[in-house]
Parts: sequence; C-alpha cells; structure tokens
Amino acid sequence: MDSRTTVERAQRLKQLHAEYRPLVLPTVWDVWSARTAAAAGFPALTIGSHPLADSRGADDHEGQTFEEVLSAVRPIIAAVDVPVSVDLESGYGQKPADLVAGLIEVGGVGLNVEDTVHSDGGRLRSTQEHVSYVADLRAAADDAGVPVWVNGRTDVFLHAKDASGVLDQAIERLRALEQAGADSVYPVGIQDDDDLLAAVTGAVAVPVNSTAHPLRHDLERFRRLGVGRITYGPLLQFAMADTMKDMLGPWAP
Repeated sequence: MDSRTTVERAQRLKQLHAEYRPLVLPTVWDVWSARTAAAAGFPALTIGSHPLADSRGADDHEGQTFEEVLSAVRPIIAAVDVPVSVDLESGYGQKPADLVAGLIEVGGVGLNVEDTVHSDGGRLRSTQEHVSYVADLRAAADDAGVPVWVNGRTDVFLHAKDASGVLDQAIERLRALEQAGADSVYPVGIQDDDDLLAAVTGAVAVPVNSTAHPLRHDLERFRRLGVGRITYGPLLQFAMADTMKDMLGPWAP
C-alpha cells in the first residue's frame, strides 16, 4: 500500500472516532471476515490477536512472531478499502519505532498495545513502563508522518481478584496513558460491570474501548455508559463458531 493511502486511512480512522460514539470496530481475522464486515457497512475494522492466532493454528499471547503477524495481516488490510487497526499484544519484544514501522509498512493505521508482557512470564508492566512504551509509539508514529491511532490497553482489572478494588489504580494508569499520547484507552475485563465502565469513561477525556459480544451485549447500553469505542476481541469468532456448530449439528454422524 502506498504511503498516501496509509495516511488517508489513518486520518479517516481518527475522524470516525469523532463521528461515532461509540465507534464499533468488528474484530476480524482473515480476508473473508474482513470483507464480510466491510460489506455489512462498517467503516473501519480491527484485527484481533486471539482470533488471528486461532485462524492460523497458533497460540494467543504472542504465540506468533511479529514478522508472522505482519505477514498474516498484510493481505487482510489490502483486501478492504477501510482503515484497519491491528492488535499487537504487548509488542512482541519490539522497540516502539520498529513496531510502528512494521505496522505502517503493511498498511495498518491503528494499533492496540497491552501491558501484560507475554514474553516475560505474563507479568504486568508498571504504569511508568507502559506509559513510556505508549509515548514512544506516539513519537514514532509522529516521526513517520502517519497519525496511527494508539489504543492503550491495561489488564489491571483482568489480573485482579476483585476488579472494583483496583479501580483507582486502573484510572491512574488510564489517565497516564492518555497524557502519554494514547488516542483511546482499553480497560479489559469490565464489559459487564456498569459501575466500573461508567467510572472509567468519566475519568478520561479520550474514548474508552470496551470488549463486547455481538449477541449478548447491547449497543445502546454502551452508549449510555459513555463508551467511545467497541471491539469484539475473540467474541465474534466464538459466536460464529457456536452458530456453525448449531447448523452442522443435524448433519453430524
């Protein structure tokens, strides 16, 4: 993809986040799912690490190398005419500048980066470590001249036994990510908790990303709670697998 198209798609993705509250980005994993979601009318997409890995017989949590991920997402991005963001887990051990350069080279215009370091025993980055990584991603994108949308994810709630007990810690981290240049923030694991969602959406000025199940959740509820961005993670793929099994069941021996 030529650089002009990449910049235009990045600018379009930013514009879409302002136009839609929330902006729903169906989480796709191959050319077929991407084309299907785009044909359904969605103006932007995201490629999820978990469904991508499942579609390729690999493990989530960086069970593929960065080079393998880039090779896999390149034809997906090229197959559609809408902006595509890519879940890059915790960065695959890459320096931020190299992560951004690889993403831009394959035409990606947004990224998701989390603070669980899978290459280091699944530890949680400190706030300062994660913030520094996100700030360096922002600087690298600016230096490249492409306004890559950076979605700063935190797994603080996911790692906690009691999610409500770490609300203050999570908000501190989300605010720090916002100040570091994250365009949106993604507190994973609270999509079913109205109080926690309302608390985090009220604590930051950038869009808050929530995971959603396409059948079990309600778009209007997320809008009412102030959620600015919705992705499905692996849940769209899971839902489709459930439907496929229901369809095939009567035909099984």
